[in-house]
Amino acid sequence: MVSRLYDITVPISSDLLLWPGDPQVEITQVSAIAQGAESNVSQLRMSVHTGTHIDAPKHFLEDGKTIDQIDLQKLTGLVFVMVFGDETSVITKETLEQHRDFRTLRKVRKVLFKTSNSAFWPNGSNGFQKDYVGLDRTAAQLLADLGMDLVGVDYLSIAPYNETKAPHQILLEREVVLLEGIDLSEVPEGYYELYCLPLLLSGCEGSPARVILKSDISS
Repeated sequence: MVSRLYDITVPISSDLLLWPGDPQVEITQVSAIAQGAESNVSQLRMSVHTGTHIDAPKHFLEDGKTIDQIDLQKLTGLVFVMVFGDETSVITKETLEQHRDFRTLRKVRKVLFKTSNSAFWPNGSNGFQKDYVGLDRTAAQLLADLGMDLVGVDYLSIAPYNETKAPHQILLEREVVLLEGIDLSEVPEGYYELYCLPLLLSGCEGSPARVILKSDISS
C-alpha cells in the first residue's frame, strides 16, 4: 500500500486568521544578506494559541499540566477523522451518539472532527467566523468519559464561541490534549497515524504545532 501524508497544519503568516483579541502575527527580518549581513534572520512574535496549536490543561486550569509535561504518547498514534455535514451547527452528546461512526470512538483514544469549519480555511480573508462548529459541554463530557487522550477540531477552538469555558475545562480536567486550528479540508473520513509535534515550551499552557496524518493504517 502506498501511504499518503496530509499536512493539516495552517501556515503561519502575518495575515493568518486569529481568535478575536489575540496579538497579530509579526514576522520581522532582523538581518538580511541583501543589506550586507552574513545571514538572513527573522523574528517571530505571536500568541502560543495561534493557528494550529494544542492546549495543555494549564490553559484553563491554574494547577494544570503545561506543554512540557504532556505525555508524547498522547500526541502520536492511531486517530480517527470523524466527519459531520453542513447540517451540524454544534456537536452535542446526542449528535455524537447518533453518528454512524459512534462505535469507533470506543476503539480509539484520539479523534479529529471534520465539520463545515474546514471550508473557512481556504477563505481566511473573510475574517473570523463566530458561528463555527464546536463541542458543547455534553459532547465534551461524553468524550472525557470515553477516555479520549486527544480531541481535535478544524477551527480555532474546540468549543462554540458562546460557550468556550466549560467544554475546555471538562476535557482538560481529564488531561485530554486539545488540538485546535487544523485544516481537514482535504482529508477523508477514516483512520490515520497522527504525528502532532508542539514546540517544547517550558511552563507554557499552549504551543503551536506541526501536525501530520499518515493514511496507510488498517483499522
